[in-house]
Amino acid sequence: MARTGPKNSALRVLVWLGVILAVLTAVLAGGTMAGQASWAPKLALDLEGGTQMILAPKVEGGSDINEEQLNQAVAIIRQRVDGSGVAEAEISTQSGRNVVVSLPGTPSSQTRALIQASADMNFRPVLQAGPGAPVPAESQTPEDQLPKPTAEPTNGSDINWVTPEIYKQFEALNCDNPAQDKQERSDPAKPLVTCEPATAAQPAIKYILGPVEVKGSNIVSSSFQLQQGAQGAVTNEWAVNIQFDSEGTAKFKEVTERLFQFYTAAGGDTGSDPKSQFAIVLDDQVISAPRSLAVITDGRPQITGGFTEQTAKALSDQLRFGALPISFEIQSEQQISATLGGEQLRMGLLAGVIGLLLVVVYSLFQYRALGLVTIASLVVAGALTYLAIAILGWTENYRLSLAGVAGIIVAIGQTADSFIVYFERIRDELREGRGLVSAVENGWKRAKRTVLASKAVNLLAALVLYFVAVGNVRGFAFTLGLTAIADLIVVFMFTHPTLRLLARTKFFGDGHRFSGLDPERLGAVPLYRGAGRVRNPEDKPATVRAKNAGAAAEAERRMTIAERRHAEKQEQLAGSSKSSAKEGK
Repeated sequence: MARTGPKNSALRVLVWLGVILAVLTAVLAGGTMAGQASWAPKLALDLEGGTQMILAPKVEGGSDINEEQLNQAVAIIRQRVDGSGVAEAEISTQSGRNVVVSLPGTPSSQTRALIQASADMNFRPVLQAGPGAPVPAESQTPEDQLPKPTAEPTNGSDINWVTPEIYKQFEALNCDNPAQDKQERSDPAKPLVTCEPATAAQPAIKYILGPVEVKGSNIVSSSFQLQQGAQGAVTNEWAVNIQFDSEGTAKFKEVTERLFQFYTAAGGDTGSDPKSQFAIVLDDQVISAPRSLAVITDGRPQITGGFTEQTAKALSDQLRFGALPISFEIQSEQQISATLGGEQLRMGLLAGVIGLLLVVVYSLFQYRALGLVTIASLVVAGALTYLAIAILGWTENYRLSLAGVAGIIVAIGQTADSFIVYFERIRDELREGRGLVSAVENGWKRAKRTVLASKAVNLLAALVLYFVAVGNVRGFAFTLGLTAIADLIVVFMFTHPTLRLLARTKFFGDGHRFSGLDPERLGAVPLYRGAGRVRNPEDKPATVRAKNAGAAAEAERRMTIAERRHAEKQEQLAGSSKSSAKEGK
């Protein structure tokens, strides 16, 4: 039973590893068959080539752009591009005037619109709201029943802003399937018919909005946090906080006084009168339309209502990064090749193959048949890493850069280190005279701590490098950390279980001379030496030298400090015993 237990346990672990590989392969295969994924990893700009666009900024009011505004624009574009999932994009300034955006592959229309999107944000009062679907032609309001202005509008919430033309546009608007073409920018002094896109929490909504009353440039900062109750206790509801400057505070107070009147006139019913809502508009599209439940006098409104942490963060980011009054026009666009990156990739892959071959040659030379376990472990680690990178390319739009390839190449040596540590621990146990089954278990206990400590350092270094670095260095750090995780999985779920099984085979268990685990070649002295003799610690060096001077020297060199001290103590005791015996005679 003692032998079948570990064997069955090792088989179960190997089966689970096979299940993980099969699931990852099936996920990638499903994505590939659906036309959304590919068996090949996505490549970054330096390896695949892509599109370079030169953007000319336009400042609201026609004023010139200064360096600070341009740097803010670059930061906003980078935030938006990274947030859209486009990896390894390069964004920089040119001649202190233009912004150069280089993207891998061919950008989609959504990405292109995202880059061109104005950073101008504003707040408009809601005049009317409705479901996002268009009203069928036969159900649209007849001409004689359309709302007609009776007087000039007196404020942003005046219903006289809604003309027959505006109402027809409102009924015909399809927010469930909005047009992808970029429309002309709306006039901030006139009403706007627009959509709030559908989310997981609510369907699409369309609005008629009044003119702009507060500009996004009046926002000083925004943040998100868990909402506090009346007694100051933290609830599980998320909220978004806004802070306006002095001008925005005064305007926002004036608007909320008016909107709060609509709220109170409806008896505090949050679903009755849309005119109590204040829409936050980015690029003429509503991103949120909260109701005014109070008069905000301090310029610090808080938006609540069904937020998750992710949606609260998204709205906070949009408020913080969408307040710069700059838009962009694509001045020029061209395709860029990856000739240089392709050549570097070939050289990098060649270096990786050479390094891998050297590891294979060293493993076979040093460990003989045991080196095949190293090779198989590297293959499994490579498969896990490859599948992870391909799936991340599909789900997270991760792109493998040249720096990422370098991280994988560096990881080959680090992965081999884990196996070497384990094998040497097993050999140390064999030199002590233990059987292979016992040596594998005891060696694993000693090697596991070393491997975990080593990978913890690698992961910590990768995390620090990823979060403090920018650009391609982050790609290096990402693959370095990813391969460290794959290495841990392989050592625990493949290398160790495989050796537990091999230890019970005749070839390895009997210490075949080509197995790499031959006790005699390792200079081991058996615990039981025959004729009733048991190995003593002080006998080990002398006996080994008599059998095999070279192997004994190696065994003595690998003794731990405790073993050396114990051997020296035993030699002193043996010497004093001999002296006492001579004196007795």
